[in-house]
Amino acid sequence: MASAADQMAQSISLAKFAKATDLKKRLWFTIGVLIVFRLLSYVPLPGVDPTALGILSQRTSGGVLDFFNTFSGGSLSRMSLIALGVMPYITASIVVQLATSLSPQLAAIKKEGESGRKKLNQYTRYGTVLLTAIQGYFIAVGLEALGANSGVQAVIEPGFTFRIAAVVSLIGGTMFLMWLGEQITSRGIGNGVSLIIMAGIVAHLPTTLINLLEGGRSGSIDPLRLIGIIVAVIVLILFICFMERAQRRILIQYPKRATLRGMQADRSHLPLKLNTAGVIPPIFASSLLLMPLTISQFAGQRVAGESAWGDFIISLNQYLQHGSPVYMLLYGAGIVFFSFFYTAVVFNPEETADNLKRYGGFIPGIRPGKNTETYLDYVLTRITVIGAAYLTIICLLPEYLVSALQIPFYLGGTSLLIVVNVTMDTVTQIQSHLLAHQYGDLIKKAKLKGGRLR
Repeated sequence: MASAADQMAQSISLAKFAKATDLKKRLWFTIGVLIVFRLLSYVPLPGVDPTALGILSQRTSGGVLDFFNTFSGGSLSRMSLIALGVMPYITASIVVQLATSLSPQLAAIKKEGESGRKKLNQYTRYGTVLLTAIQGYFIAVGLEALGANSGVQAVIEPGFTFRIAAVVSLIGGTMFLMWLGEQITSRGIGNGVSLIIMAGIVAHLPTTLINLLEGGRSGSIDPLRLIGIIVAVIVLILFICFMERAQRRILIQYPKRATLRGMQADRSHLPLKLNTAGVIPPIFASSLLLMPLTISQFAGQRVAGESAWGDFIISLNQYLQHGSPVYMLLYGAGIVFFSFFYTAVVFNPEETADNLKRYGGFIPGIRPGKNTETYLDYVLTRITVIGAAYLTIICLLPEYLVSALQIPFYLGGTSLLIVVNVTMDTVTQIQSHLLAHQYGDLIKKAKLKGGRLR
């Protein structure tokens, strides 16, 4: 049976949406910020020849960097100011969260409340600058060597000055994107960083669709295979929507209280999502892979095959090619790890058990306190196993099919997972704002009626 909130959400109409002035301002602000993000993706790094870079990008297409290029909406292939996107920021966030779990000093800072959160955010920003500087340097070095053997030079004037300018520009672009994401979160709709990643993926989807249809028209893709791909994408989207809404509802009972109908016991449910971590595990896993892979891919442009270091870099690039067993193994292991890690960060069984005990709630058949904590941890671990398996299948199965069927473009489950998840989360927030606006109108009407009665 639908709850009162669900019934009210279903009754929301466009007329009520038009009256929600604050919501419209937030939506326009979010759209404006995303437009700025897309415009920045076409601003090249200083000292880079965009024409030569476009020629070299077509020659060197393929590999794992094409996967990360979809996250930035083509910014990486164009070597724009925001070529690294928000991935360094996400990687720094992972490091800080892991350090918080392992370090008692950082754990104490986290417990300080708002001031502690600001300190940890500052540490994350410092880490973002450091990681962007490291990746940016290797990108600059790789760009200088890119196309040297083919006679096409991507960098107009290679040298120390170009490297410094490229690193500073990439740091500025990434930090500006991080600031834009924070502005969307506070003044717009949805999670800013997730929306920026989704905007990059969506911007790349038309090119992917055109390539798919063109392959079917030219005959490079079999028509039956083309239809199968389209059907598989639709089924995948429906499956993601179903799994993201799946819950394990735990019955919570409260002591009996006196009502007009006599003594009655209150009951409610504690909903545990099957995928508690959401879209975070694949984003975290991909961002951790991005740093070493970016360094190895661009460092491989300068190394010589005769040296031991050169042989190592070349072998590493071969083993970590997009769709290779080693790459898929590392990616899948990262997804599973972060599914359990982020679930432990989001949901604390001990804190939940204490809150239930404080308000007199209990799970039927389970004693309050430690037993409740153990039971919640047991249930959460079991559903997280299913959630981690679901995320791994969604992210890796399309990777394998693209590689096995030799599809001439990238179509990943990770991209679909991010788009569907972020869209559902944004729509939910829009509904929440509309519900708050509707409740506000009801309260105003009740006050006016009360004033007339007096």
